[in-house]
Order: sequence, then structure tokens, then C-alpha cells
Amino acid sequence: MMLPGSSQNNDLRGNDAAPRGFEIVHADASLLVLNKAAGLLSVPGRGEDKQDCLSTRVQQHYPDALVVHRLDMATSGLLMMARSIAIQRALGALFERRQVNKRYVAVVDGDPVTPPGAGAWGLIDLPIAVDWPSRPLRVIDAEHGKASQTRWRVLGHDALTRSSRLELAPLTGRSHQLRVHLQAIGHPILGDRLYGDATVQARAPGLLLHASRLQFAHPVSGELMDLRSAPPF
Repeated sequence: MMLPGSSQNNDLRGNDAAPRGFEIVHADASLLVLNKAAGLLSVPGRGEDKQDCLSTRVQQHYPDALVVHRLDMATSGLLMMARSIAIQRALGALFERRQVNKRYVAVVDGDPVTPPGAGAWGLIDLPIAVDWPSRPLRVIDAEHGKASQTRWRVLGHDALTRSSRLELAPLTGRSHQLRVHLQAIGHPILGDRLYGDATVQARAPGLLLHASRLQFAHPVSGELMDLRSAPPF
């Protein structure tokens, strides 16, 4: 959704004809916000079998679309693309300055203990490094890891399935950050084929992690953009 007074979507060419795997949430002359399906790469990977991806599909309808940031292949939800090099740089600067408010929803194993207070947020502050012998995996590494912080709060518990629904707000943008942080505190995301054990993997057909909200100042108008997407799980 957009806040009252925000610009209307004025360029939805290709929305009806868009191939499966994404939908256009917002489009204007400067940028696109897309809803990526789980199981679709954000950008091309190595090898001919990894060329089908969100950016390639979007560029079939918006040839000027440029990548700004990425989501893991297994993660669904909101992702931005710029429509010029200048806007790509401007949006990249917003991410670098941490001026893009990103929220995710995840379903995790167990019942995390939250700080006292209604709606209180917890903080995971654990440095992350590449696990070189097992790339592309990441690990918590106090000596060599980069500073990584994730805020989180519980949205609900399911006693029957022994799981919890969390809202996540990453303060940094490390690869696999949310997956690594939640696994590190003993509550891996259900369906996680990289960081969950066999039991956790078997409890969902795919990773239950969704990029649910992007909030940022439009790089041209300065208006506050507030785009949201409900998780499909």
C-alpha cells in the first residue's frame, strides 16, 4: 500500500502479461516495486540453468529496470528496481545509509522469549562471516565476522505446531542474515534447506520467510513510500 497523497502507479505496462513468478506492486517513471515468488532468483546465477530470474523477467516488460538489492532465491516478497542509473545510485545510497525500513515475516521453530512489554522488540547482535569451506553458507564468527543486527518481535505462537510467527527488522544487510541469526538463537526458520536440520526442513514445503514491507523516501519526489505485501503462509 501507499500512504495518502503518494504518487499513483502510472506505468503498469506488462502487469497483465507478466510471466509467473512476480507481480508489480508499484511502478512509476523512476522505480518499480515487485513482489517476488519464492524459488525465483533475483538476478542471474552462474550457469545456463540459472539465467531465469526476476530481473530478466522484469526487463522483458521494463527494459530500463536495474537491480538495486536482492532477496534470497528461497525468500518471497518485496524488491525494488530502479529505472535509470541515477535512480539506481540514489536508491543504493538510501540502503547504504540505512534509510530503507525493511520488514520481514517468518515462521520459526519453537517459542522465542521476547523482552517484557507488549509488542517489545528483541535484538540479535551477532557478527556474520562467509563459511569458506561450505560456501555459500554463512556462520557466526566473533573474530572475522561483520557486524550484523536484527530486531525481532513475536506476532503469535502456535502451540500445536510448536512454532512462532515473527516480524523481523534487519538493521544491516548481510547475506542470509535473518536465516543465520534465527538459527543461531535456536529458532531456525521452518523449511530452511540451508540452516535447518532435517526436522525443520520437513515442517514446511519451502522457506517461510517473506519480505513484507519497504518504507523509504522517494528519490525524486521525497514522498514517503510505504509498500506492503502479505505473506503467502
